[in-house]
Amino acid sequence: MKFSIGRIVRAAAVGSLLLAGLAQAQITDINAAINKAGRERMLSQRMAKAYFQLGQGVDVDRSKKVLDGSISYFDRQLVELKNFAPTPEIKDTYQKLETAWIAYKDSLVGAPPSPSGGRKVLELSEQVLALAHQGTVQLEKHAGSNAGRLVNVSGRQRMLSQRMAKFYQAIAWGVGDANSTAELDKARKDFTAAHKELAAAPANTAQIKDGLDLVNQQWFFFENALNQRAGGDKKLLTAVATTSERILEEMEVVVGLYERLPSR
Repeated sequence: MKFSIGRIVRAAAVGSLLLAGLAQAQITDINAAINKAGRERMLSQRMAKAYFQLGQGVDVDRSKKVLDGSISYFDRQLVELKNFAPTPEIKDTYQKLETAWIAYKDSLVGAPPSPSGGRKVLELSEQVLALAHQGTVQLEKHAGSNAGRLVNVSGRQRMLSQRMAKFYQAIAWGVGDANSTAELDKARKDFTAAHKELAAAPANTAQIKDGLDLVNQQWFFFENALNQRAGGDKKLLTAVATTSERILEEMEVVVGLYERLPSR
């Protein structure tokens, strides 16, 4: 398989950003706000995924970096989004998200990963996701632009990539709830449908089309990993861990490209 230097550099940069949570500039426009709001959705699922991986001893060093970096990143962006909130309703959403986040963060770091802790993490990850999604939708409506919608839809793909992996790892660890299998299947269908919608968007530039093609390539590998029911097989669990990160890297680039489209 051939890789361009540009793609290697890009993936490395995105990976460093996601894993280390590098300092970001304050939010300057509505598209950037929608992007960061959508990223909070993704991080809510990514942290749970990493917790479940650590509990099963899967890709431990990387999973620890993912969890620590995601917590730091979520904290920083939440402050930015609260400060940016352009309406009282949106500010109220982020205040509620802050309260939910305190409980979730405590479950993530308060004790070593355990099955009982995992069940609580799964529950709280859903609560945090619901509020993070609410804030993203509110910001998209406030923007009232096609670009804002594309940032939201593409940003949700990032979340779905981590949501699928989260439920896969939860089921394998035995901490999934009665809805976990159905939610995993729904996330897969939603991802496929949204990818088709994005691919057909008239606003797509050549760069965006190339980025979506790369996402489609990574989706092949990720979906193949999801098709393997792991049980306790560390190799299969690791395959989901790594492929979910690769597809996230590619989607992160695509969302950034949509963010830079003119708001109209």
